[in-house]
Amino acid sequence: MKFSLLVGGVFFAAALTAQAQDSSLPLWEVGAFAGLASTPAYPGSAERSSRALVLPFLIYRGDVLRVDRSSFAARIVHADDYEVDVGFSGALPASSDDIAVRRGMPDLGTLLEFGPRLKMTLARPTQTSRIRLEVPLRAVMEFNNGVRTQGASFEPELVYEALDLSSGWRYSASGSLVFGDSQLNNYFYGVSSQFATATRPAYDAQAGLISTRLGLSAAKDISPDVRVFGFVRYELYDGAANRASPLFLQSNGTSVGVGLTWTLSRSESRAAN
Repeated sequence: MKFSLLVGGVFFAAALTAQAQDSSLPLWEVGAFAGLASTPAYPGSAERSSRALVLPFLIYRGDVLRVDRSSFAARIVHADDYEVDVGFSGALPASSDDIAVRRGMPDLGTLLEFGPRLKMTLARPTQTSRIRLEVPLRAVMEFNNGVRTQGASFEPELVYEALDLSSGWRYSASGSLVFGDSQLNNYFYGVSSQFATATRPAYDAQAGLISTRLGLSAAKDISPDVRVFGFVRYELYDGAANRASPLFLQSNGTSVGVGLTWTLSRSESRAAN
């Protein structure tokens, strides 16, 4: 979850495509991340959010504590083909003044998600590819003139990762279903009576499907310290639980992004898998 809660970590995760298959990675790395991305302002929005980011990053691959470019996690159970961790990730805010249908409504604040995640390797078709399943359940907190809970999200995801040894490109293809409880869906789609207008009637959102996602990403090391990456993701909202919301305007959406990471320093010691 980076540019909005439901963009998830795709922008940063694209930089890590298939990296988990590598062995003997450094215990820690520090560096800088730069990228451009364009995404829907929220699922079903007619407005887009385009951002350029330059950020520092820290990666730490400890036996229990794991920090990467897209999350902070504590591993509870770890084996060769499955892992359970408690992960954290964040989301940048969005101003309702920039979203025509939300004008006059509260801004979408900075969000923090945290909760357990099951990660399983289901198959290894070749020595340089794998199919894995991720099942995260996240509580959502909003930071916007105070701290408040904003429900929970659930996103089972199936991912295929592969490394092309001849070209050095790493590829990932994924599909997932994104669900929200009634509180989270109200955060995006609900309209309370005080913000209702003649063109934006009051609406109480229900729990259920938010979107179906299909994603592709690719990454390549162009030097020992520099990696380039890109991603595209298509989201389908036709089966969403809150299509009747006046804030729901589109039946699909596309996110795209490109960027690079530059490692400035890394440890000599190596991480355990």
